[in-house]
Amino acid sequence: MKKLLMLGIGLISTSYIIAQDITDAVRYSMDEIQGTARFRAMGGAFGALGGDMSSININPASSAVFNNSQASVSLGLFNSKENIGYFDGSNSSSNSNVDLNQLGAAFIFKNTNPNSGWKKFSLSFAYDRSADYDNDWVASGTNPNQTIGDYFLNNAQGLRLDEISAFPGESYSQAYSEIGSFYGQRNQQAFLGYEGYIINPIDDADENTSYVSNINGGDYNQRYAYASRGYNGKLAFNIATSYNDKIYLGLNLNSHFINYDRTTFLNESNSGSSISQVNFENNLSTTGSGFSFQLGGIAKITEQLRVGLSYNSPTWYRISDETSQYLATTRSEGGSDINQVVNPNIINIYEEYKLQTPSKITGSLAYVFGKTGLLSFDYSLKDYSNTKFKPTSDAVFSSINNTISNTLDTAASYRLGGEYRYKQVSFRGGYRIEESPYKDDGFYGDLKGYSLGLGYDFGNLNLDLAFSQSERDYNYQLYSTGLTDAAQIESKYSDFILTLGFRL
Repeated sequence: MKKLLMLGIGLISTSYIIAQDITDAVRYSMDEIQGTARFRAMGGAFGALGGDMSSININPASSAVFNNSQASVSLGLFNSKENIGYFDGSNSSSNSNVDLNQLGAAFIFKNTNPNSGWKKFSLSFAYDRSADYDNDWVASGTNPNQTIGDYFLNNAQGLRLDEISAFPGESYSQAYSEIGSFYGQRNQQAFLGYEGYIINPIDDADENTSYVSNINGGDYNQRYAYASRGYNGKLAFNIATSYNDKIYLGLNLNSHFINYDRTTFLNESNSGSSISQVNFENNLSTTGSGFSFQLGGIAKITEQLRVGLSYNSPTWYRISDETSQYLATTRSEGGSDINQVVNPNIINIYEEYKLQTPSKITGSLAYVFGKTGLLSFDYSLKDYSNTKFKPTSDAVFSSINNTISNTLDTAASYRLGGEYRYKQVSFRGGYRIEESPYKDDGFYGDLKGYSLGLGYDFGNLNLDLAFSQSERDYNYQLYSTGLTDAAQIESKYSDFILTLGFRL
């Protein structure tokens, strides 16, 4: 009878229980088009320019600037380096990978009617990686105040004991699965803490809602390992046209896809507590797909001066999450050390949910010095506080959205690029600043980067090489509650991109 009652409650209460939070919303809202070597070398400042496949992802009107059909493919070597500080400890890490980061083609159709001002139109497609999630690092140090026990204790407080514990004869797998289905993720965390002997109830009765931690004493030696893999990709289907080769208009219909896997593992030891050792592992696997559109225009004010304006709609994602967990503890009892392993061997599959990322507007200027070279500047605005989990009427989503609104801010980006041509050789450089999406930029800092590149035009074939580097400092909070201390991370990203371009 008790389980039937729990099932009735569970079918209502788990309608929209998710595993994501504000950090995941920011991750999928940020886009970093890696693009072709020419695009990368000039800092991505292509909003008023054409002549490059990746410029279509900034301003869809740029494909109509091509005089002939084009295609390009790019291969990148990507590297990230981190210096990680955590209390009295410091670590460093480095990660590298090679991947196809750009592929696209534009087909130009010229109007044979000499009396029409609409001289040509273009159809194109362009694939670009907009984020690379491959990363590994370790934070370690002695925490004088907060323990992983606080995480389990905070999750348990206010919950009934019979809603976070196994029934007689139930296995860990059965209990963990049913508690997750009936009550959700928070109760599962409390279950792990209770069955791992990290927390104890004040009163050993079903209706008890108060708990104490068995971990105390201070000076907790903690080692937190983070590993992630995956990417965010964007496929743009583009149509554009030009009027008298002075006004260019374009539209992109974009398909987005997310593939993200993350594993975190915490080891905590403390000789002054009855629980001397804790190992806690969490795994997250996220897949998603989305849609957005872009509108853009470029105007030739003079033969040298060009201006561009583009609008990126929000991206409307549908996202699915899967999680799994593992806990092991060592406790002293009767003069002996007892190892307790709580391994449910259960994958939590959450109901698909929606995420709407913020829109972006970009204004651009470019000055072309004939066939000698050019200078280009892009300025973009994106209000990250408009990021929303949906439906917004749901209580859980409403709480997260309020946090997003109060924590995130409007961020501007500045991109400057230049190119100088000497015969068949092109020399390129760029600089960019991307402001923090957080109101507290001390928690998550601005990104600053520079880039350099070379290109050689063989006629119907061009070969381009670019190097870029950027830096950003940010804090990574270990857990959402209890153990909320953060690792201080100084990150440096660099990449080499090689592009082969063809005139078709």
